[in-house]
Formats: sequence, C-alpha cells, structure tokens
Amino acid sequence: MDMTGTQHIGAPRDKVWAALNDVEVLKQAIPGCQSIEKVSDTEMNAKVTLKVGPVKASFTGKVVLSDLDPPNSYTITGEGSGGAAGFAKGSAKVRLQQDGAAATNLTYEVKAQIGGKLAQLGSRLIDATSKKLAGEFFDKFSETVAPTPKPVEAAPAAAVPAAAAGPAAEAGWFRRLINWFRNLMKA
Repeated sequence: MDMTGTQHIGAPRDKVWAALNDVEVLKQAIPGCQSIEKVSDTEMNAKVTLKVGPVKASFTGKVVLSDLDPPNSYTITGEGSGGAAGFAKGSAKVRLQQDGAAATNLTYEVKAQIGGKLAQLGSRLIDATSKKLAGEFFDKFSETVAPTPKPVEAAPAAAVPAAAAGPAAEAGWFRRLINWFRNLMKA
C-alpha cells in the first residue's frame, strides 16, 4: 500500500519538527496509542490498540528514524506485530516546508505492507481505515501543536450528517488513516 499527502499545520517548522520528535505529543495524536517510549534519539517502542473492521488487536512495535535533516525531513521505518491479527511494516518519508512565518506544510510518502488476518480483510477496508486513522492523527497532532483559540461566545453548530458532509469529510478521513498507518509503522 502506498499513500501520499500534505497537511497544513498552523505552527512554524521548528515547532512542528520538535512535536514530531516528542513522545508525549505523539502519544496524544496516535489513535489507540497505549504507550510510546523513546529508546534513543532515533528509536522508539510503542503499543497501539486498533480495530480494523471485525479485527481488534494490540500492536507492539519498533520505530527507527533515519535520513535525519532537522528541521526539514526524516524517514520513519517501522514494524509492528499484532499477534494473530497480523503484522504491519513500512516506511514514510516526511518533509516539512515553512509556509510564511507561522505555518508549515508537512508532506509524507508512505509505503507499507500488512499480513495475517488484516491482509485478509481486503484492500478497500484497509485503505479506508488507514485514511480514517491518518485523518484522526493529523487533526489531533495539528490541534496539539497549534491549538485553535476557542471563541468567547460560539453559537451551537448545526449537525451535518456524515452523508451530507461531502468530499471534505472524506479527505479528512483519508488523512487520519494515513496518519494511523504512519504511526503504526513507527510502532
């Protein structure tokens, strides 16, 4: 499975870089993250519990950072095992580009493989779940790195049914899935 994308984050590149290397920020942003610990400057161990279709599993894994070019880019390579549910392994090239004085564009290219029961679920379900989790990760990561100020008085927002949300909602879901998969690769 290959995925690419760009996420606009309302924070300077140095702040985004620091957050990408901060285990507390990553723990908050990774969907289902139970624990994450830094073993060295370039290695982390993580445990993530996720549900993909009918399969729910806890994955444990190792993430290695390489090709470090602070604060511009790095490559994340990871392998995770979910016991009987299967395994996932892959890598992601992450690039940060300053966008004005107070924003950053994060670009990623992910290559991954899955096996076991997960691989039997079918690529459509895996792709859809990956997109959803990637979107959840980016939403939470962006909110943690560059919180949006809450209005003093906000009118209640009208609920929009998921079916009426349109392509924008689908794109957010896709980003969440990509992020989930990237984080899984880190684990």
